[in-house]
Amino acid sequence: MRKGPLKLEDYLTAVEAFPLRDYVPFAPEIDDHVDHPGACRGLMSHAIPDDDINYTVTSLLLIEEYGRDFTTADVGRIWLRYLPGAMVFTAEREAYAKLLAGAGMRYPSGAEPAIDLAECSDNQYNEWIGAQIRADLYGWINPGDPDQAASMAERDAALSHRGEGIHGAVAVAVAGALIGGGLRPANAIETAADFLPSDSECAKAISLGLSEASSPNAARIHAAFEGMSPVHTVNNLALVAWGLARNSNDFGAAVGETVTAGWDTDCNGATVGGLWGLGGEQISEEWLTPWNGTVRTSLSGISDLSLDELATRTSALLN
Repeated sequence: MRKGPLKLEDYLTAVEAFPLRDYVPFAPEIDDHVDHPGACRGLMSHAIPDDDINYTVTSLLLIEEYGRDFTTADVGRIWLRYLPGAMVFTAEREAYAKLLAGAGMRYPSGAEPAIDLAECSDNQYNEWIGAQIRADLYGWINPGDPDQAASMAERDAALSHRGEGIHGAVAVAVAGALIGGGLRPANAIETAADFLPSDSECAKAISLGLSEASSPNAARIHAAFEGMSPVHTVNNLALVAWGLARNSNDFGAAVGETVTAGWDTDCNGATVGGLWGLGGEQISEEWLTPWNGTVRTSLSGISDLSLDELATRTSALLN
């Protein structure tokens, strides 16, 4: 993420994994910055804890407890009860700290917050990618209902984000709802832009990503966003649109090329993979068997969860 896509491509080439079509091999002797061996090819036994996965599970817990009409205040309550403070970052950590300091001791169990929750999104990271990676489930549970998906994503995102940070969350949730309703991924992400202000940077990023679908790399996207944080919403959303549109018939290529493009690789790979999978096409076994249907979180009181259980609980929330 921090060394750039050329360094990543060099590593993948050295370990004979370029173009990327599978999990990444672990070779610290080639680059000693490589970590997380438990997420690497041949060493994986489960999906390792990750903040992206934590947020998807907290969204599940949120709707199970508070229903589809949950409020932004309910999002904060779930965070304080389940998310360890050390496992939230940038905008989420700023919001979390303000909740912990000022919302009141009874707030997590149902009392009204003792602060204006708008203060939580007043932070320097409020247009970074955090809200976008929290939005997946809202698309999954609203197939064919993009308005409801957008509403849920907005209510969640507003706790920590503003502006483009919220627009990115809406785009991902809406795209998921549209794919679940039968649209092809490229058409869905294109239509999702219609749910954003036409002059927003996220709408422009989607347009750029789609326009580059025939390009074998994301060089023009990188050039367009040179100097932007690698964890900003806008540049990463352009890569999501590019990866989905370019490889609508090949899961491994969609995930692999999006990850190889760099910036926030775990977020983008998960977003593209999740959206692609909603189309109902078969995902090959080499992507499924290594983690044994087991998802590990770092949420309070929740460790290993089975994929079957998560799928059943998610399906129970369908609109």
